[in-house]
Amino acid sequence: MSGVDPVELTRALVRFETVNPTSPERACAEHLGALLEAGGFAVARHEFAPGRRSLVARAGSGRRDPLCFAGHIDTVPFGAARWSRDPLGADIDGDRLYGRGASDMKSGVAAFVAAALDVARAAPGSDLLLVIVAGEETGCEGSAHLARTAGALGTAGAMIVAEPTANYPMVAHKGALWLKARTRGVTAHGSMPERGVNAIYKAARAVARLEAFRFEVAPDALLGRPTLNVGTIAGGLNVNSVPDEAVMGIDIRTIPAQGHAAVRAELAQLLGEEVELTPIVDVEALRSDPDHPWVRQVFALAEPLVGEKPMARAASYFTDASMLAPAFGGIPTVVLGPGELALCHQTDEYCLVSRVEAATALYRELMSRWNA
Repeated sequence: MSGVDPVELTRALVRFETVNPTSPERACAEHLGALLEAGGFAVARHEFAPGRRSLVARAGSGRRDPLCFAGHIDTVPFGAARWSRDPLGADIDGDRLYGRGASDMKSGVAAFVAAALDVARAAPGSDLLLVIVAGEETGCEGSAHLARTAGALGTAGAMIVAEPTANYPMVAHKGALWLKARTRGVTAHGSMPERGVNAIYKAARAVARLEAFRFEVAPDALLGRPTLNVGTIAGGLNVNSVPDEAVMGIDIRTIPAQGHAAVRAELAQLLGEEVELTPIVDVEALRSDPDHPWVRQVFALAEPLVGEKPMARAASYFTDASMLAPAFGGIPTVVLGPGELALCHQTDEYCLVSRVEAATALYRELMSRWNA
């Protein structure tokens, strides 16, 4: 039925090198933009940095708030390990389509673009909104840019984020707050440490406080408890000097009951004036009501694809919904895409052709029912 074959479109997208941040997404975005404009969509282009292009594509009569589909086109690097296939080759072997971004998440973008073109052609006037963003892998930069740009997004009534879930609908994910914690001191000769101020000792005191710290918040039914991990630490330039700087990386995964500004304030109070905190990544948690009528409809339509009655589940990663759902006023949001979660960021990443085709059919049905 599809005027644009979603599998071939996935292959075309994989062949664009969009490694974040070294290979900007503009050419890949333009390929999609041209397809959508040829299909009758009004396409707006937005760049948060040179070449870092996102698209917002609209179609419909404006009778109602559109159904939104969202996804990113940037990828992580290929990695140090040797691939058995060209990571930009988009080779197909049986049911597997190989390439960087095949699962995360160019197959999801290809599926909803192909479905939207079908629906727009078959039922002109269908209200649809496609948000295709750059810069997700390094903290949702593209979607954050759209969210703070007046008039860029408009309205939407519900949203599917086509991140890899093997077509299983998920209604929640934790937020991510990554902080750089810096301590400063005064350098001196290592034989006279009393003349300096040791930044590593300050960092050590901070690490001890963080190890003992627990968030005073009730666990979320789907997401569990928030977590905190000190993932990196570096300080000093040579062994025979008092270090005048140390830097730690703190990875906090939050639940919806926590606001990130409050979390930062709590840690600043815990660590005191010895530690300077700077955010690196700041994306809030997502949680939609699994009993919302539209969410229940998504679950029912996905049931044949997953072979069981879907239950409310949470994704292990963050998504662009962190920025987009609040910008749309907290609309019901489901994370559902054809990619394989276990293959994200892996060597020899692939997606399943059969899942791409199934996702396209599911998206098409959701779009049609929304506009019935």
